[in-house]
Amino acid sequence: MAARNSFGLNQKAVKRLHAQMTSVSDDVVEAIIEEVPYYTDALSGPMGQIIRDAVQVALTGFITVASSSGDSAQPRAAALSGAYDLGRGEARSGRSAEALLSAYRIGARVSWERLSAETVQAGADGAAVANFASLVFDYIDQLSAASVSGHADETARSGQARERLLEGLATDLLEGTLTPALVEQTQAAEWAPPATFTVVLAPREQARSVITELRDDVLRARADFLEGYVVLLVPDAHGPARARLIRQLRNWSAIVGPARPWQEAASSYARAEHVLELGLGPDSEAHLSTLILNSDPMALRDLRDRVLEPLSDLTESTRAKLVETLRAWLLHQGRREDIARVLFVHPQTVRYRIGQLREAYGDRLDDPAWILDLTIALGEG
Repeated sequence: MAARNSFGLNQKAVKRLHAQMTSVSDDVVEAIIEEVPYYTDALSGPMGQIIRDAVQVALTGFITVASSSGDSAQPRAAALSGAYDLGRGEARSGRSAEALLSAYRIGARVSWERLSAETVQAGADGAAVANFASLVFDYIDQLSAASVSGHADETARSGQARERLLEGLATDLLEGTLTPALVEQTQAAEWAPPATFTVVLAPREQARSVITELRDDVLRARADFLEGYVVLLVPDAHGPARARLIRQLRNWSAIVGPARPWQEAASSYARAEHVLELGLGPDSEAHLSTLILNSDPMALRDLRDRVLEPLSDLTESTRAKLVETLRAWLLHQGRREDIARVLFVHPQTVRYRIGQLREAYGDRLDDPAWILDLTIALGEG
């Protein structure tokens, strides 16, 4: 009786397995190309040779294990390491773990069909063939698990690296220090620049909720960029999309800057930060006049002092009434009835006060430049 190894295979079967290894490997690859769409083109490129080599290593490892009459740990470990690296490579190539598992299922089927036929032709009995089948599918399961692990590890690692890269992009954009090299890096990481960015400032304790409300492609600046707040860059929230963004954030204390071309995100941040400083919000564009008037408080105070100088000799009470009337006169374009209504006084009182203003200002109340200064100075009464 021919000697058999620990798996029940005789020497003739072992030799036939070794002799058919290259042929079986080719059949496995061809079946994968035909049956898994993800690999139709992939196997013709550089990755194709890597996958072919991985199939060869896996089969070599299997036949070494199947042929072993002693310790098979070393060849099995080498094959598992190769499977792990294959999973990582597939993740880097953008193919899913499902595609890889499909390839393994097909590889298991084709390998079993070919290798079992060789063992039968070599005279293996039913018990040896059954034992051999168990070995084939157990081996494939181990390779599959190793590849899935490699795929998951690489996906997590790549995701973290990409997240850090995009965080750096967002931070550099807001600081105005973005370099072409960083843009190239992010584009290589499959990040495509949007048309615009809109900066959103959210209190740190609300960050998770706010981010959940927004799109998956929102960028986040470095954690310590603005004390107490997270700074988010929302892509393409301009036009009609802005109203939707404001609605999404209505339940949170977020501040929304203006939409700006993506490379000018720093100006959106500057506007949002100014709104935050003034205690306004949530829509920065609803406060443009206030923002303008508060852009230089000292200049506004100086302008107000200058335009009200003609009233400086009056008593405080009279001066306050005339300033109130002057503001209403500007707002209602001199319409006496409207002025009287908002001031809750008689139209004759309005006529009298306007007479006092005419006396104090003279022709300057007919000067467009002076009217503009008055309007700006008194706009925040």
